[in-house]
Amino acid sequence: MSVRLVVRTFSELSITIGTVIVLFVVYVMFWTGVKAADASDGQIDQLQDQWAQGAVPDRSAPVQGSPPDPAAYRPGKPFAVMYVPRLGKGWDWPVLEGTKVKTLKKGLGHYAGTARLGQKGNFSVAGHRRTYGDPFKDFPKLRPGDAVVLTDGATWFTYRIDNKPYLTVPGDTGVIDPVPRPLVRNAIDFVGPGRYLTLTTCDPEWGSSHRLIVWAHLDATQPVEKGEPPALRR
Repeated sequence: MSVRLVVRTFSELSITIGTVIVLFVVYVMFWTGVKAADASDGQIDQLQDQWAQGAVPDRSAPVQGSPPDPAAYRPGKPFAVMYVPRLGKGWDWPVLEGTKVKTLKKGLGHYAGTARLGQKGNFSVAGHRRTYGDPFKDFPKLRPGDAVVLTDGATWFTYRIDNKPYLTVPGDTGVIDPVPRPLVRNAIDFVGPGRYLTLTTCDPEWGSSHRLIVWAHLDATQPVEKGEPPALRR
């Protein structure tokens, strides 16, 4: 085989590999975002259609006896919409039950087994930092006092963030305990049971060796019929 043929073959191979890499980058950075935007919009539309038809949680007190337990969240299905004003005026994402890969391609995922929205315990939610719409791309910008607002179609829930993003490892599962128990105890001090919210995402921005965590507490609720909460009107 001549030197010229070797060089030519190597050049063609390099071009092919380069093209594949470029296409992969385009897929990761652009196409997954397009698909996620369509998927998340579809989930929100599905929720709004359900709510418009009256399929919202019934929070009215019964005439007699105890209220029935609310219906369980359905795996892979949306049940709420989250808004974080710090992350942008148009930032809104559906919250679905579960954290499987296919679920997080459609929006944010509620850790199964953690508290329900607005209830005692730790309502815990995960989201992608990058790819599939980059919902938590600007996660490091979150600061104490920032609002995290959710609605289930009947009620607005406003949580207030308590800490700057806390960097930890994937094995630090105590961050989603009913009373959060992070490995680094001075990250934030939880004195007892409450109505908490935990948000989690990956770190570094294009990796997954670590996790970023913020915690929040339930600050206010109001019925949807009274309009948007103050945190969304600023």
